Amino acid sequence: VLDRTVFYPRGGGQPGDTGSLLVGGAGVRVVGVTKKDGKTMHELERPLAGLMVGATVHCVLDWERRYALMRMHTAAHVLGSIMYNELGALITGNQLETDKTRFDFNLVEFDRARFDSTVAKANEALSKPIEVKTYSLPREEAMRIPGVVKLAGVLPPAISVLRIVEIPGIDIQADGGTHVRNLAEVGKIEIIRLENKGKENRRIYFTLMR
Repeated sequence: VLDRTVFYPRGGGQPGDTGSLLVGGAGVRVVGVTKKDGKTMHELERPLAGLMVGATVHCVLDWERRYALMRMHTAAHVLGSIMYNELGALITGNQLETDKTRFDFNLVEFDRARFDSTVAKANEALSKPIEVKTYSLPREEAMRIPGVVKLAGVLPPAISVLRIVEIPGIDIQADGGTHVRNLAEVGKIEIIRLENKGKENRRIYFTLMR
């Protein structure tokens, strides 16, 4: 546990960061990061001499991996918001990876043509150089924003101030994950496959193309 960290702990469908912790001239791999009792826990590949209370530690991210997840997360917000607006679909589950993302969503009647049109609209949005904004709002004020929660049955943690991620004109929601600064960094969504998981449950897998 560090007094502060650049590592993102696993949560909200986004994997935790990996990388290294350096103490003096020695280093050790960080293979997983989680949060427990309000503390960010760094899981190390092996013990490291010199890593003790009061030591100065240098955090080094696996940046390419983190950046791939940032692009995926921002793309997921855009697609999820447009699905919500166009189809009335709420996300019931999601899992981000560096090479693909899984979306589960509730939709009684699935129309492939409408879905393809929704993906096309998401890609149109992703082609624009729109700044991704992050800021904090009091919980009561944030919860008055229409669509600020797009995960079915999920509410933000019971804290007094919520972190908001806003893509002007496209999406605004409470979110604690990592994102790119501009939609122009993301790329284009490409659907890998679709699955029917029940009467009202659908699943899609998508990737990003530069």
